[in-house]
Amino acid sequence: LMNEDIRIHSWPCSYYLDTSKQWVSGRLSLTPVAIKFTADKTGELLVNFHLSSISEIKKESSNLIFSSLTILEKNTKHWFSSLQPNRNVVFNILEHFWREQLLSSQGAGAEAAALQSTKGKELTGLLSGSQKRLEDTAKVLHYQGEQFDNIMRGLNKIEGDMDVADRLLTELESPSWWPFSSKLWKAPLETKPKETATVSDSKNQEGIIIRIPVIITHRTDSNVKPGKLTLFASGLEISDCNSQVIHRFESKDVDDIRVHTPYEISVRQRFIGKPDTSYRLLSAKMPEAIPILEMQFSKKIQFLEDALGFVGARKSPQVDLGTSIWQAATGLLGGVVQPSSPVGGREGMDNDQVQLQKQEKISQEEAKELKQILQKLKGLALETEAELERQDEALDSITTSVDRATLNIDKQNRRIKKLT
Repeated sequence: LMNEDIRIHSWPCSYYLDTSKQWVSGRLSLTPVAIKFTADKTGELLVNFHLSSISEIKKESSNLIFSSLTILEKNTKHWFSSLQPNRNVVFNILEHFWREQLLSSQGAGAEAAALQSTKGKELTGLLSGSQKRLEDTAKVLHYQGEQFDNIMRGLNKIEGDMDVADRLLTELESPSWWPFSSKLWKAPLETKPKETATVSDSKNQEGIIIRIPVIITHRTDSNVKPGKLTLFASGLEISDCNSQVIHRFESKDVDDIRVHTPYEISVRQRFIGKPDTSYRLLSAKMPEAIPILEMQFSKKIQFLEDALGFVGARKSPQVDLGTSIWQAATGLLGGVVQPSSPVGGREGMDNDQVQLQKQEKISQEEAKELKQILQKLKGLALETEAELERQDEALDSITTSVDRATLNIDKQNRRIKKLT
């Protein structure tokens, strides 16, 4: 409920008040589920309707009204003019959230069904979201493990090359009649095809974590355009509606990510001596991408004041909510497996009423589905733990190999200096 009150964006404009036949200056505001207009002078809320009740959003003009935006809500047509920074920006953002609202489960069709949802469905939805989040984490972790494996292969190749260098330097340091020179020069050539194969394999194995539609603003440009944001394990990519890449940020290229609201972020890469590369992205689906960005860029992401409430709502209350989930699940399973027997009199009737209320909230089918999801979550958690342990061991091996390679390189450098 808190997210429904978040103001995604607001614009100064004028609204045509049909009752008094005059234009009223104020601010047009967009929330995740509604559009509102508040008058500047009186502070009165003149317009407030749900996005799902909108039939049409158009750019119109007449002899008296220039650069106007009209919103058809049920049988009422609302006129907005003098939009700042311009009409196209407001139109693109409103249309994006309106379409996403109609396509999402929070639209008008699903709104009535959501009111009738049971406690079991709420728990199932919550656990399904947790399962998806853990699956996304597993993808990133798997890719990270592949990177560690590639690093180990690279270090092994360095050690092999250092052995070849050692033999070559030994030959140079030895008399000219040393008989093994013809074989030594062939060794480095055999390792080259393996290197190219490793690079191509790592590129082909990269997968998409999530892709969402966004409204794109480049730097301080006032114009906006629709596009897509794609998150990979190795970075993120911004493309237009035709899937043409506008810009790709590798993980190392991103200097900071600012979360302005739960629906708007900015990504920046700093440069010295030339302008920074910066994109501002707005999307109704952004709350699904922010947790993944937070996991990938934990040291580079910054939540601004308007987004701190979103972080608190996403983290803090879930502790209590998780406790209530397990309590509800425990009560449910206890009621299904061992139904309480009447003790007698009023106490027995009270127990029956409590048991009936529990059965009304969570059915046996829902309990079975919850059990299956919990088993999947347990399996994913165990696999994640095993992968983390394997990566810890890989990091130890990488550290040892790097130290050994550094010593070998220093040693060979000293030998080369003596020869020169």
